[in-house]
Amino acid sequence: MKHEARSLSPVFIGRLVIGGILMGLANLVPGISGGTMLLAAGVYPAFVESVAAATTLARRLRPWLVLACVGLPAVIAIGLLAGTVRDGVLEHRWVAYSLFIGLTLGGAPTLWAMLRPIPPRAVVATIVAFAGMVALALMQEMQPAASDGGGGLGGLLLAGFAGAAAMVLPGVSGGYLLLVLGQYVAVLDAIDAFKLAVRSGELAAVIDAAWPLAAIGVGVLLGIILVSNIVRWLLERYRAITLGVLLGLLLGAVAGLWPFRAAVLPEVGSVIRGEVITTMEAAEAVELKYWPTEVYAPSSGRIIGAVGLVLAGGLASIMLGRFGRDGDPADSEDVPAAAS
Repeated sequence: MKHEARSLSPVFIGRLVIGGILMGLANLVPGISGGTMLLAAGVYPAFVESVAAATTLARRLRPWLVLACVGLPAVIAIGLLAGTVRDGVLEHRWVAYSLFIGLTLGGAPTLWAMLRPIPPRAVVATIVAFAGMVALALMQEMQPAASDGGGGLGGLLLAGFAGAAAMVLPGVSGGYLLLVLGQYVAVLDAIDAFKLAVRSGELAAVIDAAWPLAAIGVGVLLGIILVSNIVRWLLERYRAITLGVLLGLLLGAVAGLWPFRAAVLPEVGSVIRGEVITTMEAAEAVELKYWPTEVYAPSSGRIIGAVGLVLAGGLASIMLGRFGRDGDPADSEDVPAAAS
């Protein structure tokens, strides 16, 4: 078969690996979508096509290689850099977020090139998607604290589905979706309960704690299968409009990445991870990563530094996209240019 014989070029493999690393890092940073980073790397259409093909148990080798080249670096990046990235975001938010803004915006030229010639309906789709992402960022600003609801196998299954959708859909933060659904605390509790059960060594406790994780896993599986196939179907039949929406999501994602925010001590009476803070001692005992954040006025030096990081990230992302487009001409076949 033609698709079976078509192999991945070393250049395109490099772009997939870098995209996977960026996706892994994005999953460690609040407010950033892994799909956005795949868009910035210029490998999103190939990734979606490969996920959709894999869910049909395709016998072609290429989809499985694409997923391996993205998935393994993502897992390794999460495993090796989780602590470093988390500390960097918590202690130097303006540096990390400025760099991610640049990486995100740098992916726009790749999508723009894929859209040319640009029909008016694609422009409208871009504007609508951009407005939707800005609205989502404003909603997140108005609801910074996690809900204390959630729980139940059905709710956890929904949480897994939402998390998977956020991984596939650019510009959508999985953590924020869990907050909106009231499942953020429930998911964390399920993970913690399973860890404690494993450490206890009691088989009955492990089995009981595994059911919530199984519900989350089923939701993740369903989310990846359904969302990736829907995106693939849209790319095949409404390519220009779908790419326009993706471009709008990419640009709008920056609205949730304002770098000049600082963590502030929780106030008495506030709700953190489902628990009401009743004393200042309890507030001070809350881990830094769970503190709310507030916007502050940056110094001129910090503004100049942030602009420099945005430009550096954007240049790196643009070079990555150009690097990939020049290196794998067969990549254009991953997304059929059907009806636009």
